[in-house]
This record gives sequence, structure tokens and C-alpha cells, in this order.
Amino acid sequence: MTVSRASQTSSLRPLPPRPARRRTRPGIASALVLSLALAGTTLLSAQEGDSGKTPPLEAGAAAVDITPQAFPVLPRGSFSPRPVDSVHDPLHARALALRSGKDRVVICVVDVIYIVEPTNSRIREEAAAATGWPVENILLAGTHTHSAPSPYPRHAALLRWWDNGEDNPDAPKAKSEDPAPETAFQKRTREGTVAAIVQAVENLEPASIAFGTHDVPDEVRNRRWYLEEGTMPPNPFGGIDTVKMNPNRSTITKPAGPVDPEVATVSVKTAKGKALAVLSNYSLHYVGGTGGQISADYFGEFARLVAYRVGGRKPPENFVGILSNGTSGDINNSVFSGTRPPRAPYEQITQVATKVADAAYLGVKEAEYVKSAPLAMRQRTVTLRCRRPDAERIAWAEKVLTMEPKEVKEAGMNSLAPHYAARILQMADYPETVDVTIQAIRIGEQAIVSIPFEVLVEIGLELKEKSPFPNTFTIELANGAYGYLPPPNQHDLGGYETWMGTNYVTPDSSGILVKELLEMLGELRE
Repeated sequence: MTVSRASQTSSLRPLPPRPARRRTRPGIASALVLSLALAGTTLLSAQEGDSGKTPPLEAGAAAVDITPQAFPVLPRGSFSPRPVDSVHDPLHARALALRSGKDRVVICVVDVIYIVEPTNSRIREEAAAATGWPVENILLAGTHTHSAPSPYPRHAALLRWWDNGEDNPDAPKAKSEDPAPETAFQKRTREGTVAAIVQAVENLEPASIAFGTHDVPDEVRNRRWYLEEGTMPPNPFGGIDTVKMNPNRSTITKPAGPVDPEVATVSVKTAKGKALAVLSNYSLHYVGGTGGQISADYFGEFARLVAYRVGGRKPPENFVGILSNGTSGDINNSVFSGTRPPRAPYEQITQVATKVADAAYLGVKEAEYVKSAPLAMRQRTVTLRCRRPDAERIAWAEKVLTMEPKEVKEAGMNSLAPHYAARILQMADYPETVDVTIQAIRIGEQAIVSIPFEVLVEIGLELKEKSPFPNTFTIELANGAYGYLPPPNQHDLGGYETWMGTNYVTPDSSGILVKELLEMLGELRE
């Protein structure tokens, strides 16, 4: 493992896109994720004035509509996506900018599944050029809604891959390996996200800030389960895992991991005491049940509702609510034990968003707002090892891709076998390593870390437990997206989140990143 203390976005080398069979240029995903940025990598204490006092805090926020205008579009988040031609609720890029003296932070969260390269770097670089704020001080993340169009240019071609067995899995081979042109939505997303960051910086004004937490335990459930003996179906590779994601409830015995019920909230007010922005964090993958329309999922509904929680019946017109995704790689909202009455489309989204917005309000209701707070950030580029298929796995993949869908079914194979076979052949051409960017931010006694993976919840809980700060949360899928990140003990159990083609880096990767992040938090605490 190699760690670079300099924050060089251009050094990122994302994994190749999936699921092409033929080798393509690097770029599996660099997910859109919340954009957090602090000045350089120095502690605020080094930037204090002659009096030794922490400079006053300034804050600005903005939300820009990025809802697609041209249809149909293909949502990202399904093995068999279907065109969508209508919108239930708008998509936004939402940004919060903070400044204290020479130190600064921008946090930008976008209503997409993630933001990949080269879009991720382009957005951050364009925003940095427009604001004069360092690119390494910008954290960009996606909410991980599964009901928004893909932000990845090549998905316009790749998403027709293996659609009901009617399309040739090799279709991407006929496409140019040159970078795909932006779609209308991708261009709108990029420009809107840059605009949100720029507007947030332009809107800076004297502010006060508070922090708080409140639990919502009844809407998060670990989706990985042990099953009754003899009931585990084969995985796509023909093996038998120890646990299964989202299993049939009739055979479950116990969950394979914990949950994190905490709703952590950063609340910002103007100098006159008006609500300016709220940034919350909850470890829930998404809610779903969107009825086949474009939707920001519960992240967007939270943003709408929390304005009334902290701003009253008539919240300030320019208030911005932001909900970031925590470590939710193995957490969803499904009911596995017990029953829940049927829901109308979007009904469950509203119910969950209401509870989380209530928790955000309750978390900061009695909190003390301060007009200054130490502001600092660390960013590192960490080199991780990529998983590579062996000769036996490659031979299996080549054989599967010669089979007709009917043959796959008659052989009793997992229906996803062709999908993962294509990914395996692509992974054979992966580089030995991939560079990923991680960040650690201090805002007073609140710490925020970012990881560019779909992170299993145990990792987030470990960071909270071992952090030197009283309050710490993780924003996942930030500054890139490189698949799932399970801890070693979950790797041992198998299951979707650990499969080669869903997980792309070696099992020791989570430990490496946790160690680096804790070291960075320690530096911020000094």
C-alpha cells in the first residue's frame, strides 16, 4: 500500500467500467458523492489571527435543479434497467460551503447513484477554477438514489447489456474505447453541480453552527442473512455462500451484521438566527418503491421536509437541506422478520424521510450554536490492490458467455452468472492497483470522513468508536466509486457484497483505509 500525502485528483486511477467483456479505459466509477472541502491540509489553528482566536465562521448553501429535461432516460441501479419517461420529484445538486479565516470546506451531495471519473474530477476542477478554492478541498458525493439516470457516459451503451437475455453481452466490444460523449443529463448534472458549489461560495455570510445526533433504529436493517441449513442457493460462480443478501424470509435465521441507527446532523444558521442549511447523515442504502419514475428517493424528500423542521411553517426561501449517505453497503429498509402493510408508490419514502427529518430536528433542538469553530481537513491518496481472477475463473467466464440464456437456466445456474462472467473477463485486464482518495474533516468537535466505496456498516461503526472526536460520521461514495468495501470478516462469509465483480479490491483494503483515516483524524485533533 502506498499513501500520498498530497491531494492530487489527477493521480486517481479508477477501475475500468463494468460490465464490458473487452478491456476498456480505466473508469469503473468515481461516484458522485458529497463535496466537502477544506483549505489545504493544515489545521485551522495555524490560520488563526494575531489574537490567537478562531476566526468567525461564514457559511453559504445552494441547491440547483438537475432533473433531466429529455426523455426517455435509463435509471442506474438495476441489473435490468427500463427506460423512464416521467418525473415524480426533482433531482438536485446541493452544496454547503464553510469558511473560517483561510480554511474552507465545500460539501456537495448530488441526487445520483454516484459520480464517476472523468466527471468527478471535471466537476471539482471546474468548481475550483470558478471559486478559487482548492480542488482538494471539495468533497463530491452521490446520494445513491437508484431512480435517477446514470451519471456515467458509457452506461448509455452498457446498460443494454444482457437485458432479459436479448442483447449480446459482447455488445460493448463494438463500441469505441474513446471516452463516450456526455448525454444531456450528464451535462446538466455536471454544470448544475458546479453551479451549486459556486453559488454556495458566493452566498457566504456570517453564521453559527451546531451539531447533534438522534437515533432512528426502526428504518435500518442489515440485509445479509444466515439461512436455514440446506436452503442457500448457488452464487453466480456456482459456489455456496454462508450468507445471502435480501433472502426469502421463509428461510432466514439471523442477520450477519449490525446496523447504525444514528442520524448525525450539522445545522447552520445566519447571524440573525435564521435557518440556513442542514447536513445530515444516515446509514441507509436507499428506500425505493418509486413506481418507475425519476425520483431523488428519500434523500430529496428529507431535503424538503427538514426545512419545515428547523425553519418553521415558513422556512427561509433559500434554506438548503442535505442528506448524505453513511456506511450503508449492507443496510436497507426491507422488512425481513415480521410484516409491513403494502405501500403505495413513494409512501415508504415519505415515511422514512419524515422520521429522519424529525431526528435531524431533535438532534440539534437543544444544541448550542457557536459563531466560530476550528475548521481543518486532511486528504490522502491511498493505493489499494485490485482483485484479479485466476485462470480457472477466467475459463469459467468464457464458457458461461458462450451459453444461451435458456442453457443457463436449464443448467440450474444463478441468473446473474452471465453478468458476472462479463465482469470477470473485464477484471482480468484490471491494473494491479487503484488509487483512491479519502478525506477527514474537522468542524469544531464534529469530524467527517469520506470513503469512495459502498461501505459496509461495521466499518463506519469502527470509525465512530475509535475516532478521537466525540462526533464522527462517514460519507460514502465520495470522490469516486470503486464498488463495495466489506471488512475481512464479511469477506469470509461471501454474499453479493463480496463477490468478485461487485467488490474490486482485496479483503485487506478496509483495514488499510480505516488505519489511514484514524491517523488523519488524530492529526486533526492535535
